[in-house]
Amino acid sequence: MPVGVFVQTMVDGIMLGGVLSLAAAGFSLIFGVMSVVSLAHGAMVVIGAYLAYTSWSLMGIDPLFMIPCIMLVMFVFGYCIQRTIIQWAVERSSLVASLLVTFGLALVLRNTLDLIFSPDVRSVSPPYAFMNFGIGSISFDVVRLIGLAASLCMLIFLAILLNRTGFGRKIRATAQQPFAAEICGINVAHIHGLTYGVGTAFAGVAGVIIGIVMPFSPNAEGHWTLNAFVVVVLGGVGSPTGALLGGLLLGLIETFTARFIGPSLTNAMMFLILVLMLLFRPQGILGHAFGESR
Repeated sequence: MPVGVFVQTMVDGIMLGGVLSLAAAGFSLIFGVMSVVSLAHGAMVVIGAYLAYTSWSLMGIDPLFMIPCIMLVMFVFGYCIQRTIIQWAVERSSLVASLLVTFGLALVLRNTLDLIFSPDVRSVSPPYAFMNFGIGSISFDVVRLIGLAASLCMLIFLAILLNRTGFGRKIRATAQQPFAAEICGINVAHIHGLTYGVGTAFAGVAGVIIGIVMPFSPNAEGHWTLNAFVVVVLGGVGSPTGALLGGLLLGLIETFTARFIGPSLTNAMMFLILVLMLLFRPQGILGHAFGESR
């Protein structure tokens, strides 16, 4: 096997993995703090992509410049959903009910996007969308590099938020011992809402990057939910570093499988690795970031 082909495949896998990491970071945070498997996460990613598409096609604004606004919109949207639909379901039933609620929410959001934008495949194509450059025989896609850089910046921001701020300490306290956090004066329900809002905001940012990197449609929401779940299982729950490692690993699995085995077998290989991880290290590479005190 030529060395250049191997290196090019690895580079492609790392750049893809950065995007997958960002898409899974919010899912990992929500799951780690609230123990809620949000099946609507992929829909949030796709909504972020459509917000970027709308700003670019109607107003001509570069999608990357819209990231702060999209984060704010998605944060408010996620907070409102958690404090109403999801919180009501958990209080009146159990955490298992959140699976059904978020699944139903995903269907509603997907059908709403179908009605507004149609099921057609869309893409966001700013002037730099098709640019690339080479170093020797290795080619680098500018858009994917931007996506990797944005993912790293956002994951570093999330790590600082969780580990270096008062808000992050409240999140960690709520995740580890919610009853004790409530006794200490922390509004657990409010923290859960903020956590879901942050996770949804990160899904929106991932949607912006994904909209530039690859085509999307409302039906893609299930694909991104599944990818987020696999990344969390591989890397570990609740950790930005775990999301990064899991995303990079999944990106490498997909690109090497597509290159050397066959593009049609990427999902099969992904599920094989997922099953092996669940059998031999179910806590993921880095384990559960909030699990020590539970």
